[in-house]
Amino acid sequence: MSRRIKRTDPKPRSRDERKEARPFKARSAKTTGPRPGGKPGSKPPRFAGERAERRAPKAAPERAAPAKPVEELLPTKVQTVTVTADENNMRVDRFLEARFPGLSFSHIQRVVRKGELRVDGKRVDSKDRLEEGQSVRIPPLKIDTPKAPGALSEAAQKTLAALKEMTIWEDDDVLVLNKPAGLAVQGGSGMTRHIDQMLEVMRDSKGQKPRLVHRIDRETSGCLLIAKTRFAASHLTGAFRSRSARKVYWALVPGLPKPKQGRISTFLAKEEGEDDTIMRIAQHGDEGASHAVTYYAVVETAGNKLTWVSLKPVTGRTHQLRAHMEHIGHPIVGDPKYFNIENWQLPGGLQNRLHLLARRIVIPHPRGGVIDATAPLPPHMQQSWNLLGLDATRFDPIENAPEE
Repeated sequence: MSRRIKRTDPKPRSRDERKEARPFKARSAKTTGPRPGGKPGSKPPRFAGERAERRAPKAAPERAAPAKPVEELLPTKVQTVTVTADENNMRVDRFLEARFPGLSFSHIQRVVRKGELRVDGKRVDSKDRLEEGQSVRIPPLKIDTPKAPGALSEAAQKTLAALKEMTIWEDDDVLVLNKPAGLAVQGGSGMTRHIDQMLEVMRDSKGQKPRLVHRIDRETSGCLLIAKTRFAASHLTGAFRSRSARKVYWALVPGLPKPKQGRISTFLAKEEGEDDTIMRIAQHGDEGASHAVTYYAVVETAGNKLTWVSLKPVTGRTHQLRAHMEHIGHPIVGDPKYFNIENWQLPGGLQNRLHLLARRIVIPHPRGGVIDATAPLPPHMQQSWNLLGLDATRFDPIENAPEE
């Protein structure tokens, strides 16, 4: 299945234009230590500075100051704030989540729907995008009254078991899930089952529910970071905003990207269609355009037809990796939005599903140390790796890509 998307270019790109991806030099595997997923106890790879504490951090240091209750952080009267450069192009609902970690999704939707939140004096929708310098009127906010604790229903017990099965890293503050492909992170039109809804079964005795810290696309599988406490939510959200989080993705693409290691730097803007929404390549200054940077590296090839690439996004724009790989002429296999190569045939035995995995996440832990989690290949990608003879234990050269 393939689909063509609208381009802003008046004519097809030339070969020289596709060389926009600038190469970076990577060291050999011998000088960089073992790859992700190596044997326990081996020297950790050079990824984001010194990471002596790779495993789950121990109890908080005695000197750690206790986090303030979220009620003390929420505005008790109307206040007006200005959108910062880091918040430019951020959705209204995510802006509130970032400013006030722990605020429930339902409460955010309620204050926006009622018009209590205003941007430059006007009503907005929760999905509208903010611009740097805009004035946002924020009403008094509060925490929803927790429901009385009680025994979990049979359905809730099944949901809890499903979350436990997805868990690949956990402590008292943080949870990392291996989200399966096809399961949405957050609700949408006609969406009844998603991660945010499933987390309701994990409310604690004080009514606190684990909170989403970031998101990955519905058809993308892999590492999804969850904050179990408001304290952790505040710190982890700040780490993403300051780009302290390091993420690695694996993908399968047609052809062989040249150069084999490079940097993709473009502006992306949302393009609304009749039936779909995509991110298009834009120019600096275009309405709604945001700068996006991705590093990529070829890990292994399967003949000349398919290539396993590793991707490191520096920024976190919607569909960034998918749009960037399409931009350099190597869209991700199984992508219904961006794969538009005419007359390209999927090799026999491979499933026509998005071959994109959020392979690894490394981020400072709120109480010290580092969270370092790795997700395995999902079943449909594992099947493709097996059929193509790709070795999932190979050294990943993206380890040596710059962080900016």
